[in-house]
Amino acid sequence: MSTVPKTAADYTWFSKEFPLLAEAYCFTLVRDVSPDDLINRLGGRREGTTDDITAFVDHSYGPTLDGDFGAMAALGPWTLLIEPNGYLGVNEERAMPASAGTCWVSHFVNVNRVGAFLWAEDEEARLRFDPMFPNHRWGSTPDALLETMRHIGFHLGDEKPENCLSRQAAFALAGHLTGVSLSARLLMETTYTLASLPHSQPGRV
Repeated sequence: MSTVPKTAADYTWFSKEFPLLAEAYCFTLVRDVSPDDLINRLGGRREGTTDDITAFVDHSYGPTLDGDFGAMAALGPWTLLIEPNGYLGVNEERAMPASAGTCWVSHFVNVNRVGAFLWAEDEEARLRFDPMFPNHRWGSTPDALLETMRHIGFHLGDEKPENCLSRQAAFALAGHLTGVSLSARLLMETTYTLASLPHSQPGRV
Protein backbone atom coordinates (compact mmCIF):
# COMPACT_ATOMS: atom_id res chain seq x y z
CA MET A 1 0.00 0.00 0.00
CA SER A 2 1.07 3.57 -0.61
CA THR A 3 2.25 5.24 2.64
CA VAL A 4 1.14 8.77 1.68
CA PRO A 5 -2.00 8.32 -0.43
CA LYS A 6 -3.03 10.86 -3.00
CA THR A 7 -6.41 12.47 -2.55
CA ALA A 8 -9.51 12.82 -4.70
CA ALA A 9 -8.26 16.21 -5.87
CA ASP A 10 -5.30 14.51 -7.57
CA TYR A 11 -7.67 12.72 -9.97
CA THR A 12 -9.84 15.55 -11.25
CA TRP A 13 -8.00 15.19 -14.57
CA PHE A 14 -9.85 11.97 -15.39
CA SER A 15 -13.20 13.43 -16.43
CA LYS A 16 -11.46 16.29 -18.23
CA GLU A 17 -9.06 14.15 -20.25
CA PHE A 18 -11.39 11.17 -20.83
CA PRO A 19 -14.96 12.57 -20.87
CA LEU A 20 -16.53 9.62 -22.72
CA LEU A 21 -14.85 6.98 -20.57
CA ALA A 22 -15.76 8.94 -17.42
CA GLU A 23 -19.46 8.44 -18.20
CA ALA A 24 -19.29 4.70 -17.42
CA TYR A 25 -16.27 2.54 -16.68
CA CYS A 26 -14.65 -0.13 -14.57
CA PHE A 27 -10.95 0.04 -13.62
CA THR A 28 -9.37 -3.06 -12.12
CA LEU A 29 -5.84 -3.75 -10.86
CA VAL A 30 -4.69 -7.33 -10.28
CA ARG A 31 -1.37 -8.24 -8.66
CA ASP A 32 1.12 -10.71 -10.20
CA VAL A 33 -1.24 -11.74 -12.99
CA SER A 34 -0.25 -11.03 -16.59
CA PRO A 35 -2.71 -9.56 -19.09
CA ASP A 36 -2.96 -12.91 -20.90
CA ASP A 37 -3.54 -14.75 -17.62
CA LEU A 38 -6.23 -12.25 -16.65
CA ILE A 39 -7.95 -12.76 -19.99
CA ASN A 40 -7.99 -16.50 -19.31
CA ARG A 41 -9.32 -16.02 -15.78
CA LEU A 42 -12.22 -13.98 -17.15
CA GLY A 43 -12.95 -16.39 -20.02
CA GLY A 44 -12.07 -13.84 -22.69
CA ARG A 45 -10.24 -13.85 -25.98
CA ARG A 46 -7.17 -11.83 -27.00
CA GLU A 47 -7.86 -9.32 -29.77
CA GLY A 48 -4.49 -7.72 -30.51
CA THR A 49 -3.00 -4.52 -29.11
CA THR A 50 -3.43 -0.76 -29.26
CA ASP A 51 -1.54 2.32 -28.11
CA ASP A 52 -4.55 4.61 -28.60
CA ILE A 53 -6.80 4.38 -25.55
CA THR A 54 -9.13 7.10 -26.86
CA ALA A 55 -9.82 5.21 -30.10
CA PHE A 56 -10.37 2.03 -28.12
CA VAL A 57 -12.95 3.72 -25.90
CA ASP A 58 -14.74 5.16 -28.93
CA HIS A 59 -14.83 1.69 -30.53
CA SER A 60 -16.12 0.10 -27.33
CA TYR A 61 -19.23 2.27 -27.39
CA GLY A 62 -20.05 1.06 -30.90
CA PRO A 63 -21.52 -2.32 -31.93
CA THR A 64 -19.75 -5.37 -30.47
CA LEU A 65 -20.19 -9.02 -31.32
CA ASP A 66 -19.36 -11.63 -28.72
CA GLY A 67 -19.31 -9.57 -25.55
CA ASP A 68 -17.65 -6.59 -23.96
CA PHE A 69 -14.19 -5.23 -24.61
CA GLY A 70 -11.33 -4.64 -22.20
CA ALA A 71 -7.89 -3.08 -22.49
CA MET A 72 -5.14 -4.52 -20.29
CA ALA A 73 -1.61 -3.38 -19.52
CA ALA A 74 1.16 -4.57 -17.21
CA LEU A 75 2.16 -1.80 -14.78
CA GLY A 76 5.01 -3.28 -12.75
CA PRO A 77 3.65 -6.29 -10.84
CA TRP A 78 0.06 -5.19 -11.50
CA THR A 79 -2.17 -5.61 -14.53
CA LEU A 80 -4.62 -2.81 -15.25
CA LEU A 81 -7.93 -3.69 -16.88
CA ILE A 82 -10.06 -0.88 -18.30
CA GLU A 83 -13.66 -1.71 -19.23
CA PRO A 84 -15.55 1.12 -20.94
CA ASN A 85 -19.19 0.78 -19.90
CA GLY A 86 -18.44 -2.57 -18.25
CA TYR A 87 -18.45 -4.03 -14.75
CA LEU A 88 -16.82 -7.46 -14.74
CA GLY A 89 -14.25 -6.15 -12.28
CA VAL A 90 -16.81 -5.55 -9.55
CA ASN A 91 -19.18 -8.42 -10.35
CA GLU A 92 -18.47 -10.79 -7.46
CA GLU A 93 -19.64 -13.85 -9.38
CA ARG A 94 -16.80 -13.21 -11.85
CA ALA A 95 -14.26 -11.29 -9.78
CA MET A 96 -14.07 -13.60 -6.78
CA PRO A 97 -12.96 -16.71 -8.68
CA ALA A 98 -10.60 -14.57 -10.78
CA SER A 99 -8.98 -13.17 -7.61
CA ALA A 100 -7.70 -16.59 -6.51
CA GLY A 101 -4.15 -16.28 -5.17
CA THR A 102 -3.91 -12.55 -5.77
CA CYS A 103 -5.06 -9.07 -4.78
CA TRP A 104 -7.93 -7.56 -6.77
CA VAL A 105 -8.90 -3.87 -6.58
CA SER A 106 -11.70 -2.57 -8.78
CA HIS A 107 -14.01 0.42 -9.01
CA PHE A 108 -16.97 1.06 -11.28
CA VAL A 109 -19.48 3.76 -12.21
CA ASN A 110 -22.37 3.52 -14.68
CA VAL A 111 -24.31 6.19 -16.56
CA ASN A 112 -26.82 6.40 -13.69
CA ARG A 113 -23.99 7.19 -11.25
CA VAL A 114 -24.37 3.85 -9.52
CA GLY A 115 -20.92 2.85 -8.35
CA ALA A 116 -19.01 0.09 -6.59
CA PHE A 117 -15.58 -0.38 -5.07
CA LEU A 118 -14.20 -3.87 -4.43
CA TRP A 119 -11.01 -4.88 -2.63
CA ALA A 120 -10.54 -8.65 -2.62
CA GLU A 121 -7.73 -10.96 -1.52
CA ASP A 122 -7.67 -14.57 -2.69
CA GLU A 123 -11.44 -14.87 -3.24
CA GLU A 124 -12.28 -12.96 -0.04
CA ALA A 125 -14.06 -9.62 -0.36
CA ARG A 126 -12.33 -7.43 2.25
CA LEU A 127 -14.07 -4.15 1.41
CA ARG A 128 -17.12 -3.39 -0.68
CA PHE A 129 -19.07 -0.12 -0.96
CA ASP A 130 -20.54 2.45 -3.33
CA PRO A 131 -18.14 5.44 -3.39
CA MET A 132 -21.15 7.78 -3.31
CA PHE A 133 -22.25 6.21 -0.01
CA PRO A 134 -19.05 5.29 1.88
CA ASN A 135 -20.85 4.99 5.22
CA HIS A 136 -22.41 1.74 3.98
CA ARG A 137 -19.55 -0.76 3.74
CA TRP A 138 -19.30 -4.50 4.01
CA GLY A 139 -16.74 -7.27 3.58
CA SER A 140 -14.42 -9.09 5.97
CA THR A 141 -12.52 -5.88 6.93
CA PRO A 142 -14.92 -3.02 6.11
CA ASP A 143 -13.32 -0.53 8.53
CA ALA A 144 -9.64 -1.28 7.88
CA LEU A 145 -9.10 1.84 5.77
CA LEU A 146 -11.30 4.44 7.47
CA GLU A 147 -8.54 6.94 8.27
CA THR A 148 -7.11 6.62 4.78
CA MET A 149 -10.56 7.05 3.27
CA ARG A 150 -11.07 10.27 5.26
CA HIS A 151 -7.69 11.59 4.13
CA ILE A 152 -8.44 10.75 0.51
CA GLY A 153 -11.71 12.67 0.56
CA PHE A 154 -14.52 10.20 1.17
CA HIS A 155 -17.23 11.88 3.21
CA LEU A 156 -17.94 9.64 6.18
CA GLY A 157 -20.22 12.01 8.09
CA ASP A 158 -23.95 12.46 8.00
CA GLU A 159 -24.02 15.21 5.36
CA LYS A 160 -22.74 15.04 1.80
CA PRO A 161 -20.50 17.90 0.67
CA GLU A 162 -21.66 20.12 -2.17
CA ASN A 163 -18.65 19.17 -4.29
CA CYS A 164 -18.66 15.38 -4.13
CA LEU A 165 -15.55 13.78 -5.64
CA SER A 166 -16.49 10.16 -5.00
CA ARG A 167 -15.27 8.90 -8.38
CA GLN A 168 -11.93 10.61 -7.96
CA ALA A 169 -11.66 9.29 -4.40
CA ALA A 170 -12.11 5.73 -5.72
CA PHE A 171 -9.08 6.21 -8.00
CA ALA A 172 -7.07 7.48 -5.03
CA LEU A 173 -8.09 4.55 -2.82
CA ALA A 174 -7.17 2.07 -5.54
CA GLY A 175 -3.80 3.80 -5.85
CA HIS A 176 -3.25 3.52 -2.10
CA LEU A 177 -4.02 -0.20 -2.07
CA THR A 178 -1.88 -1.03 -5.11
CA GLY A 179 0.82 1.63 -5.24
CA VAL A 180 -0.18 2.28 -8.86
CA SER A 181 -0.65 5.99 -9.46
CA LEU A 182 -2.56 6.52 -12.68
CA SER A 183 -2.18 9.70 -14.72
CA ALA A 184 -3.52 10.99 -18.02
CA ARG A 185 -0.05 10.67 -19.54
CA LEU A 186 0.36 7.07 -18.40
CA LEU A 187 -3.04 6.06 -19.80
CA MET A 188 -2.34 7.80 -23.12
CA GLU A 189 1.20 6.49 -23.60
CA THR A 190 0.65 2.86 -22.56
CA THR A 191 0.32 0.00 -25.05
CA TYR A 192 -2.65 -2.22 -24.22
CA THR A 193 -3.54 -5.83 -24.86
CA LEU A 194 -7.13 -5.92 -26.08
CA ALA A 195 -9.62 -8.65 -25.26
CA SER A 196 -13.22 -9.49 -25.91
CA LEU A 197 -14.86 -10.53 -22.65
CA PRO A 198 -18.08 -12.42 -22.03
CA HIS A 199 -21.03 -10.20 -21.27
CA SER A 200 -21.39 -9.53 -17.56
CA GLN A 201 -24.01 -11.85 -16.18
CA PRO A 202 -26.75 -10.65 -13.84
CA GLY A 203 -25.55 -10.86 -10.27
CA ARG A 204 -24.24 -8.84 -7.41
CA VAL A 205 -22.61 -5.70 -8.79
